[in-house]
Amino acid sequence: MKVYETSSDYGYSFPAVSLAYFLRYPNPYSRHVLSTDVIDRYIDPLTNRLHTTRLHLKRSKVPTALLKLLPSGLAGPGGASQSLIVEKSIIDVREGWMETKSRNMEWTGVLTVVERQLYKRQGEDPHIFTQNIAMTNEEPAKSEDGFTSCRTIVTLDSKLGQGALWKRKPEAEYSKPNFLTNWSTTGLQRTVELIGLKRTREALSKSREGMNVVLERLRNGGVSGVLEGMRKDREAGLGPEAPWRRAWLHGAQANGSDGSSTRDHDR
Repeated sequence: MKVYETSSDYGYSFPAVSLAYFLRYPNPYSRHVLSTDVIDRYIDPLTNRLHTTRLHLKRSKVPTALLKLLPSGLAGPGGASQSLIVEKSIIDVREGWMETKSRNMEWTGVLTVVERQLYKRQGEDPHIFTQNIAMTNEEPAKSEDGFTSCRTIVTLDSKLGQGALWKRKPEAEYSKPNFLTNWSTTGLQRTVELIGLKRTREALSKSREGMNVVLERLRNGGVSGVLEGMRKDREAGLGPEAPWRRAWLHGAQANGSDGSSTRDHDR
């Protein structure tokens, strides 16, 4: 098991950062995120804390070295695949903190990645957190008196090589000697975790950049500015003639309407 920890700060108020967190997909640094859906959301009547569970569908690519260790057909051509990420969050507006936990639901036999984050208000007047900025289109100004801290802890745990599903091929099936055939299960798991650790560092860096883009859009154009940016990023990632757009247009024509609907989900 590998554990990676990092901390960063956002020079914006906690209301702006927490709102940006829920509006961060898609952005120019996360165009691999295909969709985000809210599957549960409620306010705890005892604590007044907002609990949310979301499901993210992401595009991914399995490293070439790992493809040789996996059962054939498990990944698409060139290692292309899609994966589901479940994210749970708790936010306390009055106390000024938000906890999140995300983990992969697929490929857990290869690598399980659990990411925990804690966002906390720093150096600001706590009374501003009674304002519901999500219900307005005002521009949440960049914080001058305070900021929001973020602590991230990621654990990576590989189970590769354990169980019948991940039984490695007999040496006779390899066309020529391969150094992978001589690795122990522990060695394989450690290597997978190191590959995951490298990707985690890169992903967290892009995640911070993406959050800053969303925060800047929020500051300059309010919620409508963020939504317009999301639309452009979605088209840039999937293309103007992507399957989701064709399906939407087909449904709108079939129903004789503009295709609008109300649904409790984030995109």
